[in-house]
Amino acid sequence: MLTKEELTITNIRHELDKISQEMMSLIKKYQLSATSQLEVIEMARTQIDDKNDYIRFLELSLEGRIYGDAASALENATVKTEP
Repeated sequence: MLTKEELTITNIRHELDKISQEMMSLIKKYQLSATSQLEVIEMARTQIDDKNDYIRFLELSLEGRIYGDAASALENATVKTEP
């Protein structure tokens, strides 16, 4: 995880890329093919048979969400609003 001082859009994008790559390897390994984000967790729960991989899948999901929210907050804080 990035420290507070390291939270920049560039660093967050880099972390999200790493998370995506690792997530994609788990998706391919367990052939997860949900049609919506809501189905992914249930599909992972039923198809990922290695407890450590399932925990990692959930960690990656949470990290991705946290970084996505942080990026949105940074973008909103730096965008100038017109008077």
